[in-house]
Amino acid sequence: MLLTPHSVDLKSMSSSVPPYVGYAVPTPGLGLGWTRVADVLREYVTFEDVARIWVFPLLRHDGREWGTAVVAKHATPERFTVLTAKYMLSTRGRERGQAKVELEEVGEGPVHVVLDVVSGVQQRTGDGEAPVEIPPELWFSRDDDESAAET
Repeated sequence: MLLTPHSVDLKSMSSSVPPYVGYAVPTPGLGLGWTRVADVLREYVTFEDVARIWVFPLLRHDGREWGTAVVAKHATPERFTVLTAKYMLSTRGRERGQAKVELEEVGEGPVHVVLDVVSGVQQRTGDGEAPVEIPPELWFSRDDDESAAET
């Protein structure tokens, strides 16, 4: 069971104290919200199409959780198509467990440019945490593609 801190002002905490003291540290790319994103993404792309996935740190506030991922999909051997996947998950109340997922194709570019854009997003937002690259196997399996081909 994944627990998150409650009523903790992370900005006032000493930098020597990690924000998840006493709690399980969330694994980037895993959790109910990311599962919903992976379900939508698998409807749009295959395992072989996905080159790389980066997930940005989660935002949690007022019983909601927001997550953003950038997915690089092979367009040609030298170029990636870039997708953004976002979700908002209700974590409390009657709507608990309900999620809204958006998947948008935002551009295409050479591999090195895509990498620069992903690192630039973190710098522009001023977020102290960089996005984490996760293996596509975390959201996909080769079995997904094989079973889809059989139907």
